Amino acid sequence: MKLAKYSVVILVTVFTLGCAGMTSQQQRTLSGGAIGAAGGAALSAIAGGDAAVGAAVGGAAGALTGFILGEQEKHQTHHHKKKKAPRQ
Repeated sequence: MKLAKYSVVILVTVFTLGCAGMTSQQQRTLSGGAIGAAGGAALSAIAGGDAAVGAAVGGAAGALTGFILGEQEKHQTHHHKKKKAPRQ
């Protein structure tokens, strides 16, 4: 039982530190994929399907959504920075 607790603590620490050097877009893509995989597995299991297939499809859809939202934010941030430039 102690081994399981230590393993969880180590995994959470590794995943947390692993995201520290990522860009905002990379974090959104990874988060979207993880949330999509969890949601897809849960919905597939509830519906009586294969949880692994649900996780794969949900993870792909979530990662794509996270990537698109990251791109959108990057363009909005760039656009707002252009507007704020002082006039000479």
